Amino acid sequence: AVGELGRLALEQLRRGAAPRACEAAARKLNIGVDTVQHGVEGLTYLLTESSKLMISEIDFQDSIHVLGFSDELNKSLLQLYLDNRKEIRSILGELAPRLPSYHSLEWRLDVQLASRSLRQQIKPAVTMKLHLNQKEDQTAQVLQTDPATLLHLIQQLEQALGEMKTNHCRRIVRNMK
Repeated sequence: AVGELGRLALEQLRRGAAPRACEAAARKLNIGVDTVQHGVEGLTYLLTESSKLMISEIDFQDSIHVLGFSDELNKSLLQLYLDNRKEIRSILGELAPRLPSYHSLEWRLDVQLASRSLRQQIKPAVTMKLHLNQKEDQTAQVLQTDPATLLHLIQQLEQALGEMKTNHCRRIVRNMK
């Protein structure tokens, strides 16, 4: 049963959900379709999270030991993980969104001192050109704002960076790697 559920879990990662395959496996194993689907989802979650974190053999055994399975089942799950973790990591790498990365920033401060209708006015504007790399392409985004909004944005970003230094955030980031 573990081999069949493992095969279904890997197929689900490769091609997406396959209800017909779950129905066939349920008939083959003489259990309910919902039970098979939940088992496949749980096994998929276990394999993806373990592969994402690249946990060691001992850590994987410790993780599944608390589930209360038999030693034979634990060995089968460990072997399934060890045999497929590189493939799972490659599948997860393909599914990850490709976000652009920072390349450079150009900026300019424009100040309008007067206009035809108002002889004395001061209207500052900050114009920024943000260069980004996405895969091998380079794009540019032009942004314009007033100094007050820019200062508020800077304060919000500094606050977010300050929160990254808290113990809670460090623990979360450490577990994400």
